Amino acid sequence: MPLEVARAMLLLRINSVSKGNSGLKLSTVQLMVDMLNRGVTPFIPEKGSLGASGDLALLAHMVQPMIGVGKGYYKGELMDGREAMTKAGLPIIELESKEGLALINGTQAMCAFGVLAYYDAMQMAKMGDVLAAMVCEAQLGIRKAFDPKIQQVRGHKGQIASAANLRKLTAGSKLTLEENPNPAIVKVQDAYSVRCTPQIHGGIREALTYVEGVLSREINASTDNPLVFPDEDEVISGGNFHGEPVAIALDTLGIAVAELADVSERRLERLVNPTLNYGLPAFLCKKGGLNSGFMIAQYAAASLVSENKIYAHPASVDSIPSSANQEDHVSMGTTSARTARMIVDNTRAVQAIELFGVCQALYLRGEEKISQAATAVYKCVREAGVPAVDEDILMRPEFVKCENLILEGKPLQAVEEVVGPLA
Repeated sequence: MPLEVARAMLLLRINSVSKGNSGLKLSTVQLMVDMLNRGVTPFIPEKGSLGASGDLALLAHMVQPMIGVGKGYYKGELMDGREAMTKAGLPIIELESKEGLALINGTQAMCAFGVLAYYDAMQMAKMGDVLAAMVCEAQLGIRKAFDPKIQQVRGHKGQIASAANLRKLTAGSKLTLEENPNPAIVKVQDAYSVRCTPQIHGGIREALTYVEGVLSREINASTDNPLVFPDEDEVISGGNFHGEPVAIALDTLGIAVAELADVSERRLERLVNPTLNYGLPAFLCKKGGLNSGFMIAQYAAASLVSENKIYAHPASVDSIPSSANQEDHVSMGTTSARTARMIVDNTRAVQAIELFGVCQALYLRGEEKISQAATAVYKCVREAGVPAVDEDILMRPEFVKCENLILEGKPLQAVEEVVGPLA
């Protein structure tokens, strides 16, 4: 499990047991807090959870260093769990009644993957609007499709927000048109991947809003079993460990983010295809023939999109009975979470390829004609060392630079500094 996910898992378990319904001693919870603050991160495998009876196996690995077994990282170095605790000046403890079950019965593994994937997805949804606006400029697009009246009569909040972003992002462009048709270009309206951006990105945003609600409730809930109610002097066995709400939400997240990649790749295809790009050179390459330009870049994006289709199959529709058929329906929510993260990673890579490609297209159109927002992104990319391409170069290093920019949020920051916050 990546260190950031393992640390998120530890933090989320601290938050859950701090509600007071899990039956842990305060000193045990404090030890978990001290581990987090002193740089002790348990070594946790990604696989092995059914997402019901909690993330039992994975949470058990999280606890092992506390009792002097397993493995853990101390300041990033992997070692025996006992050694990691000792180097951090932390005690090895013996668990008392209920504490073992209280530490391992919950949904924190799926939530740890899920919240990090959700955060990245929301940033990428905004980045999708930025890229779509830049492609609209490169495609000599028609801004009227983003008119607020169109969005209001349908009423979806995500669509309204995306269209507002697109109007703000394309403002001042000398390449896009307010009305149609453009007498210089034989088209009445743009292709769906440009014209329907508010509807496509809006649907994705609506899905992510649902995911946010589920995750926000789950990470602030008591999710183990049995639960202790000290004021009533009751211990009640139930099923709060079952990951079904999270599983369905994270399957939804994966599907939604896969759509971000789908439409990103379609926009890239329109840029490189000479029959669809309104006068740009084939494959965005000034010197065709021996140079293939961005042809293989689109291949790479198409490959990632196709891979996402496999990962987007919902894990939550499957269930394998366990525990002698006592646990006869499980959520597979941690698989949903892991595949959602994989989709997020692939989609970021697709957006990186599109970012490289659309900057090339705007270079060919003329940098002086583009909007203030596109100029900010263009400068950000060029300042990161990503060049305009006149002849073939090794492209993967440039993809990686663009991906790191997106991961660090720099293009969004550059845009918002000039046009204000995006919805």
